[in-house]
Amino acid sequence: MSLFKARDWWSTILGEKEEFDQGCLCVADVDNSGSGQDKVIVGSYKGYLRIFNPHPVKPGDEVQPEDLLLEVQLREPILQVEVGKFVSGTEGLHLAVLHCRKLGVYAVSGTQGNVEHGNQYQIKLMYEHNLQRTACNMTYGPFGGVKGRDLICIQSMDGMLMLFEQESYAFGRFLPGFLLPGPLAYSSRTDSFITVSSCQQVESYKYQVLAFATDAEERQDTEQRKLSSGKRLMVDWVLNIGEQARDICVVSFNQGVSSVFVLGERNFFCLKDNGQIRFMKKLDYSPSCFIPYCSVQEGTINTLIANHSKMLNIYQDVTLKWATQLPCIPVSVKVANFQDLKGVIVTLSDDGHLQCSYLGTDPSLFQAPKVDSREINYEEMNAEMKELQKIIREATKTQDILPESEKQRDVTITAEVSPDLDEESQAIDSEVKAGAVPSVTVKITIQSRVTAQKPNLAVCVQAPLAVTCDQFVFDDLEPDSSETVVLSVFLKENCSPPELEGTCIVSYNIPTELNPEGIPRVSQCNFSLPLKLVCFAAQPSKAANHKITIDTNKPPVSFVTIFPDFIDPSEGDQANALGFQFFTGSKTTLLASKTSQRYRIQSDQLEDLWLVTKELVHRLKEHFKKQNCKDFACTFSGSIPLQEYFELIDQHFELRLNAEKYQELLSERAVQFRAIERRLLTRFKDKTPAPLQHLDTLLEGTFREVIALADAAEENQANLFQAFAKLKSATHLVIMLISLWQKLSADQTAILEATLLPLAEDTQELGWEETVDAAVSYLLRTCLSKSSKEQALTLSSQLSMPKDTSRLKKNITLFCDRLAKGGRLSLSTDSATQQAAVMPGGCATIPESDLEERTIIPGSTAMFASHGQTTKQKSKP
Repeated sequence: MSLFKARDWWSTILGEKEEFDQGCLCVADVDNSGSGQDKVIVGSYKGYLRIFNPHPVKPGDEVQPEDLLLEVQLREPILQVEVGKFVSGTEGLHLAVLHCRKLGVYAVSGTQGNVEHGNQYQIKLMYEHNLQRTACNMTYGPFGGVKGRDLICIQSMDGMLMLFEQESYAFGRFLPGFLLPGPLAYSSRTDSFITVSSCQQVESYKYQVLAFATDAEERQDTEQRKLSSGKRLMVDWVLNIGEQARDICVVSFNQGVSSVFVLGERNFFCLKDNGQIRFMKKLDYSPSCFIPYCSVQEGTINTLIANHSKMLNIYQDVTLKWATQLPCIPVSVKVANFQDLKGVIVTLSDDGHLQCSYLGTDPSLFQAPKVDSREINYEEMNAEMKELQKIIREATKTQDILPESEKQRDVTITAEVSPDLDEESQAIDSEVKAGAVPSVTVKITIQSRVTAQKPNLAVCVQAPLAVTCDQFVFDDLEPDSSETVVLSVFLKENCSPPELEGTCIVSYNIPTELNPEGIPRVSQCNFSLPLKLVCFAAQPSKAANHKITIDTNKPPVSFVTIFPDFIDPSEGDQANALGFQFFTGSKTTLLASKTSQRYRIQSDQLEDLWLVTKELVHRLKEHFKKQNCKDFACTFSGSIPLQEYFELIDQHFELRLNAEKYQELLSERAVQFRAIERRLLTRFKDKTPAPLQHLDTLLEGTFREVIALADAAEENQANLFQAFAKLKSATHLVIMLISLWQKLSADQTAILEATLLPLAEDTQELGWEETVDAAVSYLLRTCLSKSSKEQALTLSSQLSMPKDTSRLKKNITLFCDRLAKGGRLSLSTDSATQQAAVMPGGCATIPESDLEERTIIPGSTAMFASHGQTTKQKSKP
């Protein structure tokens, strides 16, 4: 904000609820008084034309009735007013008023009055032109170098320049490549029109080129046939300014060169006559209007630029000389001479605030009022401080976002999953190649304590699972009412799901006294689906490619007890072996040791181990929880199957590379297809068509290639989805094995899950590999770092698809090694200090060759496979 305000010399408010814009203000000696005293001409969008002659008794006086020389309503909105030599036979000044469909030229004259009311002013219509097109703006000047008169050029909304030689219409020309009208100015020095096109370019057109170009009425014919006579309208010069322009002004003062000023949205340009930039000024505000005027220093030009912060800045070329504050945002600014006062700044706002002001030092300084001094009661302050600290501590402990009164939800949602599969499957359009795909019923109940408006229920399950209906819309719920829906979940796509969980979300509005439409709220709940939805009991298999062993601290439990839905109670002798056949995968076998407290899970596919392992651990915990056993724990002391995990990563990454390749090939073939189409279209349009030269054959072949590539891309996309589902299942398995191996807490396991599973869906723009690599690298640099040198490393701020997966696999291997040597996951900023306390002596340096060539053995029992070696568990339970 400026320290100084503009000194108000004269001001008034025009009309009531009238609107004004840039062209509605003009300053000139319109009545040809010869005194050199300017009048202020203002036109409004309501059609009112007003002429003022400001002359206050002293600065700041209210407007006097005699200041308004003339006020007349012209019935049509006034777009622009200009004063010039517009009438033939005289060099007197006349007023041109531009309406939407009409141009009127008026003579303003005053009759000397015989009474104290002063002179009487009136306007007389000299001539008018009815326009065939809707006008936008106009400019005037001695077009073609005529002497003693001004011609008028009007720009229409559809890009036509209509030129009038005073009382007669001369010609009209369409601007090439026109889209939207821009500001228009005339340069008498070069006899050319200057505008800014929708391409954000300053363009200059010579008047002579306009005069000899093809007539505008023939434009449609010239588009349909080749031009047989006349010339095309060619631009004289073009300058790309990279933004739209608010106004253009061409000035030429005695002590300065002729310049073209362009006010952009963020920059201010001064151009030479040939379009070269003399200088430019980058503005740190949004300008609203401007006007250049004569400078006291030779070779420079002063410019007034107003902005939307109610500021008026005065520049000498690019140097800011003064800044003052205005009472409103001006849409037009002029410089005028009144009485003996020269250089009065005239501003007009869009709501009709017309002000004549000058620059001066009239600071408006705010002084804070004095505060009544009073005695400070320190005992009361201490008691209040203790009470506030108590409230803060309680709030910090509870960590409640909602107030206490809202702890009991207004709307609660519950989901009940049927313990048995549906007798008649509700699967719809399932792609699973197995026989009958089962489904399970989920019953969802919504209970409301208050009035709930527009309740909308959404049910989400993770693909490849699907629901029979995922959206439900209800009528408004009354207090203590409920709604119940029933749906079925089934396996839709031909791969095993990484998660057997779903989410129910209900959105609704709670009306209040201040907001009858209601405040939006959301409630949700989760539900778990049974394992038998994706697999069924089968004969156990002795041989398998992948095996993991889970250790417990309790005697083994019979599978008849923990898996009653998969095993017949009569098969007591086979209770230590159980087979699971997935509908879309391989067979997984679960074995319980008779002599030790171990369980083995084995399968031909690594990803198929996940759901069975998760279900086993979950059911064991529930079983011992029912027996009030609080010290039950599961551990893992085998090898982390990193090598097999890396194979799934490579498969997924290869499919991503294929997707990128198909996209590039499709783009190339599409460009080729369009190029052939254009050539064929040219041949067909020609009156004497030339031979096709096998272009039709080439088009057909290209079309077949595009279709084949599209089919291959779709197939690759389906394979990519299945590969990502397998990768997520294997990642869940690795996370569980690491957490059991290192006995991670719930918070540390959450960090591990966020690191290795950051994406719910894999896309071509943001893939799993680069995201996990960035997350693992961050943990290696912070909480798992072994030196301050690693903490100082900076990570790349931009995620992009890597060239290969070698870096990712190396980082995951190093990540497991750091955990094996005592590292703990933490997001705290002082994790390095905590790390030194947890790991005596810190982490030893690990050569990269060791990571690639030998197996790391953490402690005495746990081990994991490295890049170049596959370690598999061979001991029997």
